[in-house]
Amino acid sequence: MQDTTSSAGSPAPGPAARYPVGRFAAGLSGLAAAAVVLGVGELAAALIAPAAAPFLATGATVVDHTPQALREFAIEQFGTRDKPVLFLCMGVVMVVLAVTAGLLERRGPYGSALLAGLAVVVGIAVLQRPTATAAYTVPILLGAAAGVLTLRVLITRAPRRRSGPGLVSTEEGLGADGAEASRRRFLGLAAGALVLAAGSAAAGRWAGERARAVTADLRRFVVPRPQFAAAPVPLGTDPPVRGITEFITPNDTFYRIDTALRLPALTSDDWRLRIHGMVDREIEFTMDDLLRRPAVEKVITLTCVSNEVGGDLVGNATWIGYPLADLLAEAGIRPDADMVLSTSADGFTAGTPVAALTDGRDALLAVGMNGEPLPVAHGYPARMVVPGLYGYVSATKWVVDLEITRFDRARAYWTRRGWSALGPIKTASRIDVPAAFGNITPGPAVVAGVAWAQHRGIAAVEVQVDDGPWQPAELAPEYSLDTWRQWTWRWDAPPGSHTLRVRATDGTGRVQTADRADPVPDGATGRHTRTVTVR
Repeated sequence: MQDTTSSAGSPAPGPAARYPVGRFAAGLSGLAAAAVVLGVGELAAALIAPAAAPFLATGATVVDHTPQALREFAIEQFGTRDKPVLFLCMGVVMVVLAVTAGLLERRGPYGSALLAGLAVVVGIAVLQRPTATAAYTVPILLGAAAGVLTLRVLITRAPRRRSGPGLVSTEEGLGADGAEASRRRFLGLAAGALVLAAGSAAAGRWAGERARAVTADLRRFVVPRPQFAAAPVPLGTDPPVRGITEFITPNDTFYRIDTALRLPALTSDDWRLRIHGMVDREIEFTMDDLLRRPAVEKVITLTCVSNEVGGDLVGNATWIGYPLADLLAEAGIRPDADMVLSTSADGFTAGTPVAALTDGRDALLAVGMNGEPLPVAHGYPARMVVPGLYGYVSATKWVVDLEITRFDRARAYWTRRGWSALGPIKTASRIDVPAAFGNITPGPAVVAGVAWAQHRGIAAVEVQVDDGPWQPAELAPEYSLDTWRQWTWRWDAPPGSHTLRVRATDGTGRVQTADRADPVPDGATGRHTRTVTVR
């Protein structure tokens, strides 16, 4: 008979006490528990408030508190792919934390304590969302409770490893066959937890009826026929040069830079625009109210303030909508107001000078883009489009609120983070052709690109080769002061390595500066260059 007492007369510890849980089993337990936290949290958030989903709320808080230098580095390196990169980085961090929780749980409830502590951190992050209420903490609390329970069950049922290579069962006296059976039961439990997590997340997405409702609403939405159509694009506006940027940017390639990790889900029936603050009368517009008004159509180029010299965070589209000046006039702006604080459905804010919306420029509340309803990613059902200002102070998507106020009384999302309050677009130009570090043959070649200085226009573009003189480029026909302008330059390219440089002159006669400056706080400056090899 096996002796089960210690030398002191007390019962000897069983295998569960003598042998620790293997690292693989512990790590897998932590991963499964973390997956349950996120899956249950996603499902609960779909039923309470989609913005309270733990993963997305954490990501949004990371975006809000990312240092400006790091944010600009991410946009410079990844452009419109910055959000997938953020999700990937968050996923890696969560995997590390989940495995750590599992390993800690081998020695006691320390992994459970880690999960609970992380839940508190996420709960704080959730409460920082602009529309948050106390109910926003329910999804992470439910998820954390389910995750801790999962971790405890899996660790309890996990096979335990001797100091050698063999496994022992968590049950006394089962031997090798029992150990194998215990391992299979544990893997089955872990797989069940992962299936539960995936099913909960999928059910949460399915329960989020709003996204499907918006998709259906967008398909039914009929873009109003403009009473005042945009002028036709002149022949020659798109030079026949392979590789040059098109004059009109297609919807699916138009740049997207915003703070929304999950696109707001707002139908045209639910949409409202409230105008209030320093006004004679507070008013509210529905989509039906707008559609009864005469619509206008304008071609306007938008630019992101994060655009680096030579970057592609700029696009030109045909917008259909309603003059913001007319809507604001109905509310009656008081003389001492100088700022319109616009708010999107997800709580983002932008501060736009009142003058920029009322000075006669084509500032629009847009509902159509290139003849179609606004894509959800570009602001459906309504957004602001203001020529001459960077998007961070003017191009609010999913806009639902306009507060008339003053710059000395209110600050918007990016101005609170150190960006300039006004944001006028700076003169810029870019070389599209030839490609960077490309090879071309000696002889006649075409250098081509685009230039922009919205609301001032482009008067001239010049190209320099190496340290030679500036040579005038040929400009495509000007559509308007509020759109970019394509240009070409014929070059008799000699053999060797050459640096091409471009500069533009705006409609006021001011030449684009050569001084290099980062995007923060009011837009990048400098002249775009490309190095090519002629051989």
